[in-house]
Amino acid sequence: MHIPDGILDPKVWGVSAAVTAVVLAKSVQYSKQLLEYRAVPIMGVMAAFIFAAQMVNFPILGAASSGHLIGGALAALLFGFWPATLIMTTVVAIQAIVFQDGGITALGTNLLNMAIIAPGAAAVAFHLLKRLSFVPRTVSIFLSSWVSVTLVALIGAIELSLSGVAPFGTAAGALLFWHAFIGIGEGIITVVVMPFALRSSFQFANKESTQP
Repeated sequence: MHIPDGILDPKVWGVSAAVTAVVLAKSVQYSKQLLEYRAVPIMGVMAAFIFAAQMVNFPILGAASSGHLIGGALAALLFGFWPATLIMTTVVAIQAIVFQDGGITALGTNLLNMAIIAPGAAAVAFHLLKRLSFVPRTVSIFLSSWVSVTLVALIGAIELSLSGVAPFGTAAGALLFWHAFIGIGEGIITVVVMPFALRSSFQFANKESTQP
């Protein structure tokens, strides 16, 4: 859900940028201390996959926002929250800087939504659903993905409302309506891709571990 330049109130994108900077600083600290080097190439492949998936989008509320797959849930469920924020930051930043998909002034807000809230919501939802033993793993993955997308839509509606773009009810209605369907697509894709990605990651790790 990319928000372009000239839409958000400076107070909204300013606060968003500050929060984003704090979280990403923690992510970088984590990656230096705990992230295994073998995971970096796999994270790069995942970033490329998510980048391609996000390129198919359509406008919502005129030009105030866009609807598309996010990919934060897939990144979070595969690598964990902190690495997922780095993957999503790479994707969103390249889209904004190189392809002008999402504004530069709104970059902090877009990162907050798609690189922090989306993977964070998916990670929390999946953790809570795992405690329910009667819920199948595939259902937990699907629901976690759907929750991450719809929560981003809700937060986006709040940001647009605070910026005076549209009343909250109008913004929430439009964003949640479309992202409820997008969340279904994202949930299906995540369920399908997860097993393949896990097998590929395992095989890559084994190959790397046999090298001198």
